[in-house]
Amino acid sequence: QVQLVESGVGLVQAGGSLRLSCAASGRTFSNYAMGWLRRAPGKEREFVAAISRSGEATYYADSVNSRFTISRDNAKNTVYLQMNSLKPEDTAVYYCSADNNRWAFMRGEAEYWGQGTQVTVSS
Repeated sequence: QVQLVESGVGLVQAGGSLRLSCAASGRTFSNYAMGWLRRAPGKEREFVAAISRSGEATYYADSVNSRFTISRDNAKNTVYLQMNSLKPEDTAVYYCSADNNRWAFMRGEAEYWGQGTQVTVSS
């Protein structure tokens, strides 16, 4: 089992920045690719970003590319999502997730999930 705990609940104005963190415990963190997904009100859960086990490869949804940055610190068992130039349409519950397969996140799937953290961007 992998336990994931997100932090960084925030209310921010459009154009602002916010960093989400996700602390992992349980199995070896570096054995898992990590991803961030989100669910906006009334919408399906969608892929946001993913990072490989080593951190060398990163992937982004078109809607956040060049604004968001995913990173990880395997020594701290933590993955981050730096969000810049936030837009009201980024408002959603953001979920940290872990999976052996980096491509799972892009299908909206993952083996392990955090509880989610609310991000609200006001216009």
